[in-house]
Amino acid sequence: MAKKDQLRALRAGTIINTTSKKQEAEVIQALRAVEKKLHAKYNVRLHWKAQWFLYEIVSELRESFPKVDFSYSFEKSSLRPDGGVLSMVDASEKQHVILITEKKNQGTNAARLIEGLLKQAKGNAIERLGKNVIGLRTALLSEGIFPFVCFGDGCDFACDSSILDRVVTIAMFGRLNKTYLHPQGPHGEFQRGSFYFREAEWKRDEMRDIMFDIASRSILYYFSKYGESKFPPPE
Repeated sequence: MAKKDQLRALRAGTIINTTSKKQEAEVIQALRAVEKKLHAKYNVRLHWKAQWFLYEIVSELRESFPKVDFSYSFEKSSLRPDGGVLSMVDASEKQHVILITEKKNQGTNAARLIEGLLKQAKGNAIERLGKNVIGLRTALLSEGIFPFVCFGDGCDFACDSSILDRVVTIAMFGRLNKTYLHPQGPHGEFQRGSFYFREAEWKRDEMRDIMFDIASRSILYYFSKYGESKFPPPE
C-alpha cells in the first residue's frame, strides 16, 4: 500500500479499527478462559453482558440512594466496556458484578517514524476511557469493591510518555500496573480500579491471570458480604 493510501486509510479509521477489533478479540478470548477457570473453582452462576444500559444503572442507584437525584436521557444509552460486564447471579436473579474489562491501544507514532512521517498528536482513547470509568465507578458505589481493569498498550504508553499521567488521573492518582479492588481511604473515598499500561502489547495469558485474580477476589467478597448460600449453583 502506498504511503498516501496508508494515510487515507488511517484518516478513514481503517487501520485504527482493525487494531481495535484485534485488541477486543484478545481480551474476549482472555475473558472466556477466566470464565472457564471460575466455573472450575466456584460453583456459582455467571452472567455476561456486552453493555450496561444507563436506565439499569440509574434504577439501581435510585434504590441504593433514594434521597439523591439521578437521571438519563435515552433508553438505548449504555456503557460498552471492551470486555463487557461479568457478574455472579444470586438466588433472586440479581447480578453482582465481579469483573469489568477494558482494552486500549493508543499510538501510531512508532509506525509513522518507520515510514518517515512526522509525529501526530496523541489520540483520544484515554479521554473515552475516562467517561466510561466515571459511569462504571458510579454504578458500583453501593458495593465495597470496584472490579474494573483496563489494559493499555502502544507507544503512547511508553515510560517516557506524559499520557501516563492522564491514566493516573483517571485512576484517582493510584499506581499503574497494580490491582486496586477495594476502596482506599478512611471512608473509602478512593474507588480506583486497576490500570495496567505499558508500551509492549499485553498477551492473552497475562490479561487472563490478572482478570481471574480480580474476579476470584470479587466472588469471595460477595460470599463474605451476603453469605455463600445466597448464590446457588448452576442448574
